[in-house]
Parts: sequence; structure tokens; C-alpha cells
Amino acid sequence: MVKELIIDSTPEKGVTIALLQDKQLVELNKETVNNNFAVGDIYLGRIKKIMPGLNAAFVDVGYEKDAFLHYLDLGPQVQSLIKLTRIVKNGSYQEKLLNSLKLEKDIDKAGKISDILSRNMLLPVQIAKEPISTKGPRLSSDLSIAGRFVVLVPFSSTVSISKRIKGSTERTRLKKIVEGIKPPNFGVIIRTVSEGKGVEELQKDLLDLIAKWELFTKRLRNAEPPQKVLGEMDRASTILRDILTDEFTHIHVNDTAIYEETKSYVQEISPDLEKIVKLYKHKEPIFEHFGVEKQIKAAFGKTVTLPGGAYLVIEHTEALHVIDVNSGNRTANKENQEDNALLVNMEAAKEIARQLRLRDMGGIVVVDFIDMHKPNNRKELFNHLREFMATDRARHTILPPSKFGLVQITRQRVRPEMSIVTNEKCPACDGTGEIRSSIVLMDDIESNLSFILQEQNEKGITLCVHPYIEAFIKSGFVSRRLKWFIKYGKWIKVQSVGAYNLTEFHFFNAKEEEIKM
Repeated sequence: MVKELIIDSTPEKGVTIALLQDKQLVELNKETVNNNFAVGDIYLGRIKKIMPGLNAAFVDVGYEKDAFLHYLDLGPQVQSLIKLTRIVKNGSYQEKLLNSLKLEKDIDKAGKISDILSRNMLLPVQIAKEPISTKGPRLSSDLSIAGRFVVLVPFSSTVSISKRIKGSTERTRLKKIVEGIKPPNFGVIIRTVSEGKGVEELQKDLLDLIAKWELFTKRLRNAEPPQKVLGEMDRASTILRDILTDEFTHIHVNDTAIYEETKSYVQEISPDLEKIVKLYKHKEPIFEHFGVEKQIKAAFGKTVTLPGGAYLVIEHTEALHVIDVNSGNRTANKENQEDNALLVNMEAAKEIARQLRLRDMGGIVVVDFIDMHKPNNRKELFNHLREFMATDRARHTILPPSKFGLVQITRQRVRPEMSIVTNEKCPACDGTGEIRSSIVLMDDIESNLSFILQEQNEKGITLCVHPYIEAFIKSGFVSRRLKWFIKYGKWIKVQSVGAYNLTEFHFFNAKEEEIKM
């Protein structure tokens, strides 16, 4: 399997990251500008309200709505965290680690939050779920700091290993290594990518995480709520940290600063893969060049067509997501109707697994597959769906098909669902149902061009338009562009962008910054 990462950075939209497997888009991540509430960020929060009925508290972390912290998310050693916070804020804690800190007893799993927390108390909390819809962030005070190979868990002594590492010999080896290098009062979770790694790599990763903990305690002393004390890495680095393997062949970036950061990070975690990081320098938008834009338009939306002629209908409600599988124009005789249903369902199962990752759909998902009467076929479909979803990094549970052909899936939701509008507003009427004469389009372009060249005296102008308009401007013995050169004495670059609607156009200066009109 060949994997590629395409990173598109724009000042207006932030950073969009596309993960391709065998040239097919499987994940799309967006990092908006100034996203201050990313999963993994640690804040010094202030308890605003205790809700005994919910056994939860609302915490001020600086978001417009108070964040939610349930008793079950406090963590067994929350008393030790409260104690550390108090000592650090008083200035009496001189150590960087937890060697001399006497840990408190674990809290009762069936206890009451009012026995642990009180109003206006200061408590370090970690973002467990980003703000979604009308809800504020979901928090946890069971802090952890994730690295490439291991996860550092303060106020613990347990070493646990990913269930995906199956070999007992390898599990024993990794556990012995980590137990020998971890500091006191810290637990460690050994991640799947640690399999086969040596002491040096694991120790380097662990030391990096310890340095982050030391930075956390240093900042905590002078922090005032609601203040971010320790931030998670940017989305691109987080994805690389979690999934970078030898299967990756290219990482393309269109922004110089992000390119340097990405290259430096890849060099740090996997030096032999540094050469695959490439800076994209072409004029054509990076997503258009690699075919990502077309896949986005085809994959998002209510209806998703499958290669065999079948299609999915995806509906979103407040409570759950519903996916309906339709056979479309695929026909079958009564004799092989069961086999035909199995083929359609198998094809749909693969695309559904992709859609869940691509849209980052979380919560409850109900899939209505085409009815199959043979139990063996339903079992085969279930096994294949589990196989297709095995690469999904989000925690999920799949129930076997019911007798009505329904499959229920629960999938971890930590970020807002990726939603992209694929139906474009009519470029001619702008959704009003009335149009103005198309002949004035060129007048609008030339009027703006005249102002840019004569009034603003801009140089190195690029005009981006729909491919049809580009052809119109460049065609003819005395083309429009040649007329502009004769009139203004400056050559205008004309570039086509397939994602533009027919009458859309934008001007860019020599620094590739859009000229706002």
C-alpha cells in the first residue's frame, strides 16, 4: 500500500491535510487558524459550577461556553494532581519530576464529584473532545502526553501495551525496556508503532515527553486561568507522529514554513524518510494537481456513487448518522439475487469504512445494507466490514447485521464532523433565480484590472478564472490578453482553476497574495 500526504496551507482557510492510500483519498483533516481547543491541549481551568445531578462540573477554559468534566473523566489520581497544582502555585515545589511527591489514594470509582472538586478551584485539564455543534469542549483531568512510540501518564506506575502488538515475546521485551527507563510515579502506554524498536529509540521518545512534563510544571507556576499550559503539536505533525511508516512515499507541502517544520520533524522521528518531504512550487493549486479536489467533490455530499453502479445515501441527524445502501443500476435475476446483494454490500462496506474516516463521523452510525437471507453471507459481510475498518485510528465497535440487514456502529467522536458543501450555488444567478447578462463578465474583469494596474500600480499580476474563461481570454489572433498588454504595457498571467464556478475570478500579486477588490 502506497501512502502520500498532501498539505495545503492558505491564509484564509488554514491548513488542510489529505491522506492518500494508493492515490485514493481516505482522510481529510483541517486545522483552522488559531484553533485553541485541539484534542490534547492542557489548560489551567477554573471550576465554575458543580452539577451533583450529572455528577459533573463545568470548567472555564476560555471557550465561549464552559467545558464539561464528568466524574469518570477525573482520573483515579486527581487528588495527586490537585495537590501538585497547589504546591507548584505556592512556589514550594522545586523538582521537575514527581520523584519526591507522595501520591494520594485513588478516588472511589462510584464517588461524587462534589467530594473532590469545589467552585473556583484551579485544576489542570486536558481537551478530550473539541467543541462540537452547540457543546463546549469535553475535558479530562487524567493527563497524558503522547509521543511517537509511547504515551507518558503522570501519577501512575503501570506499563501497558497496545493490544495490536500480539507476540508475547515482543510484549515482554518492550515492557522490560520501558520499566527500566521510566521515571518514578510515571506510567507509560506502549504504542503499536513501538513493535521492533530498540532501547535508544524508546528512550529518546520518553525523554522528549519528560521534557514536555517539565515544561508543563514550569509554566503552571505562573499560569492564570483560563490559560493554555501545554499545547498539542499542529495537526500535520500529530498525523505524522501517529501514522508515519515506511509505506509513505511522498509528503507534499505548498507552504515554505510548514515544509521546514515538517521536514525537521520527519528528520527527528524517522531520518531515513526525510527525503520524501517535498516543497510544492507549481502555480496550479496543490489539491488540483494531485487530484484531491476532484475526490473531495465526489466523496462528500448526500449521495456517494460506487464503481459498480450502486450508491450510498448518507443522512445526518442530531442523534445519529444513517447510511442507506442502494443497488442502483446493477440488475440481477431472481436466481442470483442473493449473490448480487452480497457483491453490492461488500463494495458498499469498503466505501463506508472510507467515508467514516474521511468525514470523521462519530457517535452512532446505522447502516441499512441490502437484505440477505443466508446467515453465511451476513457473517461474511460483517467480517469484511471489520477488516476494512481495522485501519481506522478512532475507537469503534461494530455489531453484526440484524435480521433486517441493519448494522450498528459506534465510533469515537473527538472533533467536529468534516462537512464540505459539494452543491455549488448557481454562478449565474447567485441563488436568486435571476441572471444578469453574461457579456458584462469581461467588463467586470477589465474594470478591476484597470484599477489594479493604474491606480494601485501592482506588478506581476495573475488572473485566476474558470478554464472556459481562460480559453476565451487567450484565444483569437488578437486575444484579450494581448489587447491588455498593448493597452497597459504589462503582461497578465492567466491561470485556470477547475474548482472555480464559471463567473468566478480572482487577482493575485507577485507574492501570490490575493488582491481584495
